[in-house]
Amino acid sequence: MRLVAHWSRKVLDGTAYGDYQSMGLSNGQYDILRAAVAAAGPVKRRQGRSAAHRLIDRRVREACADRHRGDGPAERPW
Repeated sequence: MRLVAHWSRKVLDGTAYGDYQSMGLSNGQYDILRAAVAAAGPVKRRQGRSAAHRLIDRRVREACADRHRGDGPAERPW
């Protein structure tokens, strides 16, 4: 969760580099990152960077918990 949130904030702020593999993320984690960044963009424009980062943290935490409910990702491991 922390790694996904970290890179989500970097992508939102325009300071990320490379692809999801160079970030150390799986494809599923990268899907979570993209959804969180997409939701946080409008929040950043309206309410500022801090509000957007809080939204990212919340979205990533919820999405990672959903993805790993039980023993781990059950579908689409890649």
